[in-house]
Amino acid sequence: MSFVRHYLLAVQFFTRIPITGRLAAWVGYSPAMLRASAAHLPGVGWLVAALACGVAAASMALLQQRPGSALVAAVLCTVATVLLTGGFHEDGLADVADGLGGSADRARALEIMKDSRVGAFGAMALVLALLSKVALLGLLGSYSSHALLAALLGGHVWSRFCPLLLVRLLPHVGDAATSKSKPLAGQISGTALAVALLWCFMPLAQVLLAQGARFLIASLISSSLAFLWMKRLFTRRLQGFTGDCLGATQQVCEIAFYLGAAVALP
Repeated sequence: MSFVRHYLLAVQFFTRIPITGRLAAWVGYSPAMLRASAAHLPGVGWLVAALACGVAAASMALLQQRPGSALVAAVLCTVATVLLTGGFHEDGLADVADGLGGSADRARALEIMKDSRVGAFGAMALVLALLSKVALLGLLGSYSSHALLAALLGGHVWSRFCPLLLVRLLPHVGDAATSKSKPLAGQISGTALAVALLWCFMPLAQVLLAQGARFLIASLISSSLAFLWMKRLFTRRLQGFTGDCLGATQQVCEIAFYLGAAVALP
């Protein structure tokens, strides 16, 4: 029952899926529970991937391989995921871009990142990230619908494991008094990481069976390189991470997963 409670708390925190009334009362809340729910972030990726794959498959079927149908499917499944998550991770990417782009000073960058308003750097980051997603997914879909669905499944799950590695490897440097992510990011155990990795096993196995080892390995290598770059960036500029950094890492690793998949196409 603790497993189910922690998973539902992760769903409540990372998506717009309503968990209210008696169910919310049964799930409960505490900082310790929120910390434990971090292990289920890739499990939330299952829900996001399921919606994205469903919308993409339905779009491709309705459009019946008309010219540009893959691009339309890419746009619609991206819109669906943003609606489901409330743009939670995209917001983090925009804040990080504003902070790191707005000032070379660490303290000032952290201050900018806490501002809810989106500046020029954040707007550019969002536009470029969404364009990259749509372009890569459209390319994958134009090759085959199976390649598109496999990339969506693996990308949404694996990219939600990468921020947990950031939590494990770097200290939290946000404002502990106001940060919503502080209980989540305070610490993560090896057991929690193992649970998160188990959430990734079945989707990645499905990608392997559907598209082969080259597709999966290229996607994982590309996403892992993106994670290492983000970790180095946060270490050098912030000496740690904030909740926004976790969202930015998820976005960059997701896009990198799609890029690796596209490169691996025969």
